Amino acid sequence: MPWETKRDFIGYGGKWPDPQWPGGAKVAVNFVLNVEEGSEYSVQDGDGFTETHLSESHGRASLPGGRDMGAETLFEFGSRVGAWRVLRIFAERGIPMTMFACARALERNPPLAAAIRESGHDLCGHGWRWEKHFELDEATERDHIARAVESFRRTLGMPPAGWYCRYAPSVNTRRLLMEYDCILYDSDHYGDELPFWMTVEGRPRLIVPYSLTTNDTRFYSGHGTADQWFGFCRDAFDLLWQEGAAGQPRMMSIGLHSRIIGHPARAMGLARLLDHMQAKGGVWFARRIEIARHWMATHPYPGKGLNE
Repeated sequence: MPWETKRDFIGYGGKWPDPQWPGGAKVAVNFVLNVEEGSEYSVQDGDGFTETHLSESHGRASLPGGRDMGAETLFEFGSRVGAWRVLRIFAERGIPMTMFACARALERNPPLAAAIRESGHDLCGHGWRWEKHFELDEATERDHIARAVESFRRTLGMPPAGWYCRYAPSVNTRRLLMEYDCILYDSDHYGDELPFWMTVEGRPRLIVPYSLTTNDTRFYSGHGTADQWFGFCRDAFDLLWQEGAAGQPRMMSIGLHSRIIGHPARAMGLARLLDHMQAKGGVWFARRIEIARHWMATHPYPGKGLNE
């Protein structure tokens, strides 16, 4: 039978390993900037509709065969303005990020690709385009992964060290990613607060979980102001910090989008969150590849994945 991901309701079974974060940090924090603008579904790219998801027009229905030029410019704000604001906010504080980047988005924005290349932020592949891998047949998905890896080599001078699909992988994704030695981990998992190992076709695969909860997408699902979003993420961070101080350090992922958090009123919430974390101390601000490599060194593959 072909390999497939099995559901796991147990995880570490309440006995979490000590991550031994560098410097004795109480929590490892990874910020992710999703770079998607220019890779989304569009009439110009032959998709037959304009993408509206995760934009101010997210509540509008997509019209097959018709363009939504308002939605197009909402995406363009992210690449023209928002990304630069987010990069500045992090640069001013010396905090690293991970780029969940779509290959075509960087191809269409050489200045942004150059800024990311020079910033030292790391790369996690987010697809050839901002597309739903679970809707792709196996041959198409394999081709799009190959296109993305080659594109990143051209635009950033490096391949992706990890992978994250739009929302969810297909049943084939992890198996296809095993064809690339450069891809050390994937983040297509929302079910834990520490990395863990899987076994994929007899080979180890590290999973570095992500979060849709501490994520700026909540501005479209209940949070109307920067203070609301800041308060929500601050509370999550503070609890994780307290747990770490009590002897069980975790990791925290915060997902960002240039076309969302990059707007001024929302960006203030991001600035407050970063300042709160820095003032608290005891934090390892880490790139995702650093977390993956640390886990590989500290908790190497045990010979099988959890509950296998």
